[in-house]
Amino acid sequence: MANFLPKTVFCLSILLMLITIAPQSKAALNANYYSQTCPQVEKIILETVYNASVRDPKVPARLLRMFFHDCFIRGCDASVLLDSTAGNQVEKDGPPNISLAAFYVIDDAKAKLEAACPNTVSCADIVAIAARDVVTISGGPYWNVLKGRKDGRVSKASETANLPAPTLNLSQLIQSFDNRGLGIKDLVALSGGHTLGFSHCSSFEPRLRNFSASRDIDPSMNIELAQELRKKCPKPNKDRNAGEFLDSTSSTFDNNYYKRLVAGKGVFGSDQALVGDYRTRWIVESFVKDQSLFFREFAASMVNLGNVGVTEDGEVRVKCRVVN
Repeated sequence: MANFLPKTVFCLSILLMLITIAPQSKAALNANYYSQTCPQVEKIILETVYNASVRDPKVPARLLRMFFHDCFIRGCDASVLLDSTAGNQVEKDGPPNISLAAFYVIDDAKAKLEAACPNTVSCADIVAIAARDVVTISGGPYWNVLKGRKDGRVSKASETANLPAPTLNLSQLIQSFDNRGLGIKDLVALSGGHTLGFSHCSSFEPRLRNFSASRDIDPSMNIELAQELRKKCPKPNKDRNAGEFLDSTSSTFDNNYYKRLVAGKGVFGSDQALVGDYRTRWIVESFVKDQSLFFREFAASMVNLGNVGVTEDGEVRVKCRVVN
């Protein structure tokens, strides 16, 4: 926390300046979509996200993951924010999303925006802007978020099975991204979001014990890391919060995640797979050598991700947890 605050204050000032000079985009979505109807939208979201991140250092990773998990199911439509009802279990209650948190930050930003400009800013756009802001205040790149998304009315827990699992091999990952119009470079760049990530033991435990008939530990994992993780994740494990950061500099958005992959220290099998195949290894190595290149490609891929499944057939929810 002590290291987080000064950096965040500096980034907050830079972000507020960038928000006022962001050029207009000619894409289907528009960077200046709310310039007339809610000109203070980005300032309100940034200040809300900043304050939440100062109080809880876990917020940046959670909001970034929320955006990814939202866009990968039904497109970027804020379906991940909806609450379950008696007749329907929603995405946030699906197994891969049980550990998602920080929904209250989006609720807070939405309440402030409804007070400032009612019935105007979609929950989907709030999630997209918040994801950009947490990256920037953590030391990562800034990009112009294209806006104009509408909120979906459908959310199903069963569909979270379509999220890429940490056990997928590279070909499966490539196919998963391709199904959403995202390429190999998007796959490698967006995986870099794990620089802010944390995982519970259950997501990587299969790599630590009985990995195969001939190997107890996944041979692609650094043996020292494997032994360390076995201690953190004993069998049986009574600590539900036990796990491991996906990056040794987990509060800072940087290229350390890729350096760890090259050293065999990827926590997820799906992460480590990025350096085990010629199709992606060269991209990983280029990001290791040049952090600014990673930042540029990550920003570009976040824009690409934000375009997945965008539809005009939706609504602007008054409250993000329920349809109007």
